Amino acid sequence: MADRDKGPRKVTSFDVARVAGVSRAAVSRAFTPDASVSPKTREKVYQAAKELGYRVNYLARSLTNKRSDLVGLVAAGLDNPFRTLQIEHLAKVLLARNFRPILLPTSQEADTSSFIGQLLHYAVSGVIVTSDAPPTEICEQCAAEGVPIVLINKGNDIPFVDRIISDDRMAGHLAASHLIDAGARKPAVMAATAISYTARRRREAFVARCKQLGVEAEFLHVKINDYRSGYDAAGELAASGIDGLFCANDYMACGVVDRIMQGRGREDAPPLPIIGHDDIPQASWSAYELTTIRQPCDLQAEQTVDLLISRMAEPDLMARVEFTPVTLIKRRTA
Repeated sequence: MADRDKGPRKVTSFDVARVAGVSRAAVSRAFTPDASVSPKTREKVYQAAKELGYRVNYLARSLTNKRSDLVGLVAAGLDNPFRTLQIEHLAKVLLARNFRPILLPTSQEADTSSFIGQLLHYAVSGVIVTSDAPPTEICEQCAAEGVPIVLINKGNDIPFVDRIISDDRMAGHLAASHLIDAGARKPAVMAATAISYTARRRREAFVARCKQLGVEAEFLHVKINDYRSGYDAAGELAASGIDGLFCANDYMACGVVDRIMQGRGREDAPPLPIIGHDDIPQASWSAYELTTIRQPCDLQAEQTVDLLISRMAEPDLMARVEFTPVTLIKRRTA
């Protein structure tokens, strides 16, 4: 009776080894990526595990190996569709490489110490920090623990920390050239540059390219690179004389388009040529048909995980920077 009250006994690797007729070490190797084990033994282990309902306890394994198969994804601004897309691609690539992503949402105002503690308690194998997430303290703490880190679209130059950066210089040049070729003589760039490294670089590149082409560009400052900022700022555009606009991201550009369309009817194209950045799924919707600069999340994710894995293998490599190429996608708005 007492045994029944305790519920069913948990299946262990010893049980799998017994049913499969192999050693416990063979069971461990069968569930370890790239470990040396024959296909026949692996199949026997998998079949026994399936029959018994056995699942590998990766967290318990991490206590023995000192590192788990977990990789921390630190991200802010999850309301932005681009961030969701970016996290999705990173997670897919990590899973394909036999890692397990763990998402830790944060913000510029957040106290980073709490989720740094979570990362280290789980003995993560590495950490990926996306743009808009505060990296400095994360990097310092993780570096002290020997945890590899890759930053995405961040300007922080930190020893032994690798970075993947979208080609913001090319993005600004493409946007400026396209608007001026279309006839813009008073173009502007809308961005929150105080908190965003990428927005700052895109603005600088846009303004510089406009100057090369003999046109002075205006800078429309907003507090945050989000939909509401674009929507609110668009109220002043009609009286500004601006005849071409580059927004630091699509999320903000969608806000601009909605505000303009609100007063003109959804059937009309925006009278102001508008270019965004990122090519989020919403950019192709019929409500927007937004001309934009595509930042390929799939390629960026592959680059990021490649750097992370190589950093795991060689932690003393000098800090590296790789760029993700961008492409102009032409649609209705410009």
